[in-house]
Amino acid sequence: MLKKSILILNLFLLTTLPITGTTNNSAEFKQWMKQETTHFQDYKDKRDKEFTGFLKNQWKEMQTFQGLVRDKTPKPDKIPKAPKRLPEPVKPFKLKPPPPTISKLPEKLPLDQVSPLPVIIKTPELKPLPLPQKVIPSPIVKQPKGHKIQITFYGHNLEFYYDPQLKVSLQRPINQNSISSIWSDMSKADYDGLLKQINAQRKPLTLNDWGFALLTNTIAQNIHPGSKNDQSVFAWYLMTKAGYQARIAYDPNYVYLLMPSQQQLFAAPYFTFDKVRYYALSFDGVKQKPGKIFTYNGHYPGATKRLNMSLSHAFNTARKQKDRFLKFSYRKKTYQINVAYDTETIRYLKTYPQMDITLYFNSELNLATANPLLKQLKPLVEGKPEVEAVNLILRFVQTAFKYKTDEQQFGLENYLFPEETLHYPYSDCEDRSVFFAWIVHHLLGLQVVGLDFPGHIATAVHFSDNVGGDAINVNGKRFVVTDPTYINAQAGMTMPAYKNKNPGVIRIFN
Repeated sequence: MLKKSILILNLFLLTTLPITGTTNNSAEFKQWMKQETTHFQDYKDKRDKEFTGFLKNQWKEMQTFQGLVRDKTPKPDKIPKAPKRLPEPVKPFKLKPPPPTISKLPEKLPLDQVSPLPVIIKTPELKPLPLPQKVIPSPIVKQPKGHKIQITFYGHNLEFYYDPQLKVSLQRPINQNSISSIWSDMSKADYDGLLKQINAQRKPLTLNDWGFALLTNTIAQNIHPGSKNDQSVFAWYLMTKAGYQARIAYDPNYVYLLMPSQQQLFAAPYFTFDKVRYYALSFDGVKQKPGKIFTYNGHYPGATKRLNMSLSHAFNTARKQKDRFLKFSYRKKTYQINVAYDTETIRYLKTYPQMDITLYFNSELNLATANPLLKQLKPLVEGKPEVEAVNLILRFVQTAFKYKTDEQQFGLENYLFPEETLHYPYSDCEDRSVFFAWIVHHLLGLQVVGLDFPGHIATAVHFSDNVGGDAINVNGKRFVVTDPTYINAQAGMTMPAYKNKNPGVIRIFN
C-alpha cells in the first residue's frame, strides 16, 4: 500500500504543478511514469505471489455449523377473528387514560402531553415515477479490451469485456495445490478492466452488495457455463479483488464460496473465523449443505468489506409487470385496489438468504410499484382522523390477503419483502406486519415499530391523538398495538394468545 500511496501522491503533484521545459522534460516524465507503473505492478504481483504461496499451505479441515433458526416457536395455523364491531367515533373532549401497557417499559405519556383534538391525516406528496429503462449499457467511455460477453441480468441486456486469461478451469483433484494454481494463473490476467465495468453498473442499476455479487456470479456463469465449481472460484477471485472478505472451501467434489455479512443470516451453513461468521452462499436460492470441508484461515491484503444486505434502495430491474386485484370491506363499504408488481424484482428477492426481520421492515419498494398503490389508498384516508385511517389500512391488510404460514406455503420459514407479499397467494404475520408498516410510514407519515412475540410478529403505531387500547412505550412514546393478522381487529387490540406476552421492539425507518 505504501508504494501505491507514493505513486498516487506523485501523480497528484505532477498533474497539478505547471510543467515547463523542453521535450526532454516530457521524455523524462514518460520514463518516470513507466518506472512507477512497473513498480506498482510489481507490488500487485508480490501481493498475489505471497497469497498464492499462502494458499498452498494454510488449509485445515472444518465442520460446518447448521444455519441459525430465527424463531423456533410455531406460528398459529389459523388466525382468530376479532368481534365484528365498527370503531368507536373519536371523542376529543372526553379522553380517558389508556389501559396498562403490555410491556414493562418506561411509563406512558401523561395526558397533558396528548393533543386534545384528533389529528387529521394529510398524506405526503408522492415521488414522481422514474422513467422506464429497458437496457442500461455499461457507461464506459472507452471500449474495454478482451472477449465480449452478453448477459441478461433481471431483464437488462448488458455487455462486458474480459481478458481471456481470466478463464481458467479448476484442475482435479481439488486440493490446495489446484486452488493455489488457479489463483496464480488468474492473477496474471487483467482483472481491473472487468471490475471497473461491473462497478460502473452499481449506480444505474442501484445495486447493493448482494446485487453486485449476483452480477459477478452471472458473469461467471457466462464465462464458465455448466461448471459450478469454476463459477464459484471465479466469483471468489473477483469479489476478493473488489475488496470483499471472501474465502473458498472445498471437499472432494465441490468448492464453496464463503463470505461474511454485516447482517445476520439464517438457515445458511457457516464457519467461524476470528469470531466472524462466514456463510456458504448460494446465488440461485438453492441451499448448500457442505459437511466437512477444507478452508484457509487468512485474508487477502486489502479485502476487508463484509456484504451489506440492506435494501434501503430498490433494485432497478427491467420491469415486467403483473397485476393483482385486492378487495376489502370497511364500514360496510367495499373497496378494490389494483396493484401492479414487478416479476423481475420477485425473481431477484427470491435469491436472498433468510435475514433478520429488521431488514425486511426497513426495505423499500420500487417506485413503479409503490406509487400506484399509495395513490389508490390516499383518497381513502385523506382527511380522516389518524386512528380511523390506521384502522382502514389494518382492515385492508387483514382481509385482502389469504393467510398461510411459511411452512404451509413454502415448506420452510421464508419472510417476505413488501413486493413479495403482493406476489404470493398467501402471507403470514411477519409478511403482513412488514407490509402494513411500510404503508403507514409512507402513506400516513406515522411512526411504527414492530412487535416480536414468540411465534408472532405484529406492529404498534405512535398516534398524535390519545388512542385507547393495548399499548407499549418506547423511549417515552406510547405506541398502540396494531395487528394486521388479527382479522377485524382495530388499533389497540392484541391477539388473545399474546395478550400477556412481552414482545421485543423492532425499530423501523430510523
